[in-house]
Amino acid sequence: MLNIIQLNRNIRSIRRYRQIVKILIKYGFDHLLEYFNLSQFVARSRRVLRRNGSTIAQLSPAERMRLALEELGPSFIKLGQVLSTRPDVIPRNFVDEFAKLQDNVPSFPFEEVKTQIRLELGKAAENFFSYLEPVAIAAASIAQVHRARLISGEDVVVKVRRPGVVEVIETDIDVLMGLALLMERHMPGSDIYDPVGLVKEFARTIRREMDFSREGHTIEKIRDNFGGDATLHFPKVYWQETGKGVLTMEYINGIKVNDLAAIERTGLDRKLIARRGADAFLKMVLEHGFFHGDPHPGNVLILPGNVICLLDYGIVGRLDAQLKVYLTDILLAILKRDVDEVISLLTYSGEISENLNTRALKRDLSEFIDSYYEIPLQDIEVGKMLAEFIDIITTFHIKFQPDLMLLTKSLVIVEGMGRELDPDFDMVEHLRPFMEQAIREKMAPGRFAKDIGSMVMSYVNLTKSLPRELREILHRLNRNKFKIDLEHRGLDHFSKELDKSINRLSFSLIIAALIIGSSIVMQTNKGPLIMDFPAFAFLGYTIAGLIGFWWVIAIIRSGRL
Repeated sequence: MLNIIQLNRNIRSIRRYRQIVKILIKYGFDHLLEYFNLSQFVARSRRVLRRNGSTIAQLSPAERMRLALEELGPSFIKLGQVLSTRPDVIPRNFVDEFAKLQDNVPSFPFEEVKTQIRLELGKAAENFFSYLEPVAIAAASIAQVHRARLISGEDVVVKVRRPGVVEVIETDIDVLMGLALLMERHMPGSDIYDPVGLVKEFARTIRREMDFSREGHTIEKIRDNFGGDATLHFPKVYWQETGKGVLTMEYINGIKVNDLAAIERTGLDRKLIARRGADAFLKMVLEHGFFHGDPHPGNVLILPGNVICLLDYGIVGRLDAQLKVYLTDILLAILKRDVDEVISLLTYSGEISENLNTRALKRDLSEFIDSYYEIPLQDIEVGKMLAEFIDIITTFHIKFQPDLMLLTKSLVIVEGMGRELDPDFDMVEHLRPFMEQAIREKMAPGRFAKDIGSMVMSYVNLTKSLPRELREILHRLNRNKFKIDLEHRGLDHFSKELDKSINRLSFSLIIAALIIGSSIVMQTNKGPLIMDFPAFAFLGYTIAGLIGFWWVIAIIRSGRL
């Protein structure tokens, strides 16, 4: 049974590869096909691009790639959205373009909604809901949302996963991993971008997003972190009506945070909302280390009493204690305009390339900090400043943790909403108490003793493991089982061209052998005859001619005659 399932999955993967290649050809990405060792499609790609020159060829590469991702479907749309938070991996123009990716799609039929509810919850929808709105109020590539009312009378929203979407996305993850492995093998310098690591990160993110029960637990965890804070409201999760593919939550009737006219009309306090929103987000990040990763205006509602409600917890970020300390240290160093401290933190973060140009990095960071020198602290946009900082360090191939990239994007959005609500909004002022608390914790005697203790334990563990590791190395040497893996760099292109040359030579030898063999048979006049010629000789000449003709066409199409 498992073999049949694996076979079906492999067949789906092969079909998906063909579709991906077709769409890459359509949008003119022939150089990517060469990286994937699929250069035989390049000539066709150029012909297709010429045929569509009036439309596709006039677009920028970033626009063409965005259109390609949208045509490839939900997995690739989500991948583009993940990459839009990674300016350390793709150029800024691609980041900006991928941020426009939309996964709004037509809703699936209401009968399928009820079927999914029955499959996920074990009973028909009528056993849970006295009313279920047939028309979806929102639809995306992974799920859609319906208004409903529970048997007990509460108004709720029901998020239902699309039929078959899990299988589609798992197939796409397999395909993406295969493409990532091809990139690592054939694309020079791909180790800087870590394509396999990116696919693993994407797979982890999208699998979490497809598990709606996990989203429900996330809501409750963030709610518990705030301990009943009256300035925030979190939707109630109804667990009896929730599963991996169905999430039932309290229906929230509020005003979108960017609907300023409605906020003014109802007498809400825009400045107070901005302060509460900033404090709540910074508390998530710098105290809890667990934050909402998609706080765009559509996910933020304002309730009576200036209470803030966050929706859609499918994307979250995490910062462990070490990462929180690193972030606060970086922010403090930038705000203090201490270039040497910033470089020191980057150097000892362990995420730098071997050939880091420290002199050029210091120059660029100095120019960056000088550009903020004359600006009063209250006028500094912290999110924008962090984004500019990341743009600089990614130029030098310094890697940042994905959660820090997500945080930067979220911080830009939160700060933008704060300034829209209150033109005098000052994120630095909100950061100040968190920074001061971080400094106090860093300088506390208990923290110092803890760091010393941790360092001592590291050396103790090293002392314990070192004799064992040395003994294992000597043992392997004695048994002649000590291996050293050597990596030959810069030979991939040479190997590929050598393979092509050998293949052409092999075909030439086959054609020559067929011609010579057929000529010898021709002299014997034995066997069945065709038009008074030996049939085997005639067949040999025919096969040699067809192979030769096909081979010449292939060489001409490759553009390397």
